[in-house]
Amino acid sequence: MADPLAVFRTVNVDATKDLARQAARHGVHRFVFVSSIKVNGEMTQYASFKASDVPAPLDAYGQSKLEAELALQQISRETGLEVVIVRPPLVYGPGVGANFLRLMQLVQKGIPLPLGAIHNLRSLVALDNLVDLLIVCAENLAAAGRTFLVSDDHDVSTPELVRMLATAMGRRARLVPVPVGCLAAGAALLGKSAAADRLLGSLQVDIRETRSVLGWEPVVSTEEAIGATVAHFLSRA
Repeated sequence: MADPLAVFRTVNVDATKDLARQAARHGVHRFVFVSSIKVNGEMTQYASFKASDVPAPLDAYGQSKLEAELALQQISRETGLEVVIVRPPLVYGPGVGANFLRLMQLVQKGIPLPLGAIHNLRSLVALDNLVDLLIVCAENLAAAGRTFLVSDDHDVSTPELVRMLATAMGRRARLVPVPVGCLAAGAALLGKSAAADRLLGSLQVDIRETRSVLGWEPVVSTEEAIGATVAHFLSRA
């Protein structure tokens, strides 16, 4: 089996470095890099993540994104290329895949979900909000050399997300209040602890610096973005 970190480095580090150096050689003024909140870590407990936090990636993907950030900062020092880094949490929108898609599929089928006793908070970012911020980062003079976090500025619990999806589908959320400890233990037995952590744990980002430095605000609400995501999903079902 291939080394995951080596694979991620090929795309996230080597390819990014090559693109940035080509950009600098061709006179590109600014390079906006989409990193990941995984650079900060996987979970929050007592405080939301900030861009100024000491990086603490816990998996190969997050480590590769951190290495790419550091490489870009070095290239910036060598060439004068302005670098702006954006670290999004989970990105969703029409056409979303992976766990978000699977959750929509379960809600659509009306399958009872053992998630009713979860009391967490997760930051998400709608694709429209992320794209809007990237445009601002490309154009705003104050963005140069900075790292920004981004979200919809409306953190949701896993049960709340299920209810929002169900409402957008015109369905009733079927949530069963199974104790969180039982869910975590069951996931561990199945070798799915990492996936369970994303459902059970909290991951919040603080975007106050992004808002104050750039004068940026999310352009769509979570409810609007969930509605658009679900509408696209249902149109393809």
